[in-house]
Amino acid sequence: MSDPVVSPWKNGHGTPFVELDRADWAALAPTTMLPLRETEIVQLRGLGEPLDISEVTDVYLPLSRLLNLYAAGARQLHRATSDFLGERAQRTPFVIGVAGSVAVGKSTIARLLRELLARWEDTPRVELVTTDGFLFPNAELGRRGLMDRKGFPESYDRRALLRFVSAVKSGAAEVRAPFYSHLSYDIIPDAQIVVRQPDILIVEGLNVLQPPGPGHGLSVSDLFDFTVFVDARTQDIARWYEERFLKLQRGAFTNPKSYFHRFSTLTEAEARSRARSIWTEINEPNLVKNIRPTRSRATLVLRKDPNHAVSKVLLRKV
Repeated sequence: MSDPVVSPWKNGHGTPFVELDRADWAALAPTTMLPLRETEIVQLRGLGEPLDISEVTDVYLPLSRLLNLYAAGARQLHRATSDFLGERAQRTPFVIGVAGSVAVGKSTIARLLRELLARWEDTPRVELVTTDGFLFPNAELGRRGLMDRKGFPESYDRRALLRFVSAVKSGAAEVRAPFYSHLSYDIIPDAQIVVRQPDILIVEGLNVLQPPGPGHGLSVSDLFDFTVFVDARTQDIARWYEERFLKLQRGAFTNPKSYFHRFSTLTEAEARSRARSIWTEINEPNLVKNIRPTRSRATLVLRKDPNHAVSKVLLRKV
């Protein structure tokens, strides 16, 4: 499937986004110093993602500066609103949502933003939570007949996710989230992630930009202060997924405790065939039906080329 990554506002329609080429975007923060060493960047890379200093400097350093400005603006608005109301309400965290397909690189971007934003003096406490922890446990997914739809909106406990982000956003002293193990491919009972009043919370996941479902007045995306959608052509993401599957098959899947250990003995041809089948039957339908339609709801869209490098940035007009 070949789909050009184009704006949905072509053919004469106005667009709510400003579209910038990579060079123009990089020029927006020329004096911002890179606070990460090359070794740190290497450690943040996802499997098969060629993240390097130039990518970080050109794309993500300006983004961290923009996010810093938005967070500062939110604090100023909070102070002004508190003055207007005649009260001194506690400052609440700035919440960022990062969305995109499986294998598009959103997890790497979320980790990188966490490290960059924590280097800014006014936002030293940055927490990252993935929505994997809010998937229903495998036993519940099996009971509901959803094991083959893991990652689809209905496979998540969306109420629990909404309660979690609401509690963090309200300034609760301590909020706990379930812990998901990619090794066992399941929620780990009695294991939790604890978030304690961060300056910034990053929530990363496939469907974090979903609007409220039928009969629901609020979705987690309504609580975000800024959202990022990581975009690429379907055929490129499919290839990245296949290559990542092969690397996992030769690496993590060889662990006898891995949920996918049964795939470790496949030949390369068999592994490629299996990866393509999973992509075609599960990941691509989820991308086309649920994930990509939320792209237009983002504050900022990062468009990737076939080599995983960001070529364009679309920023919603203020």
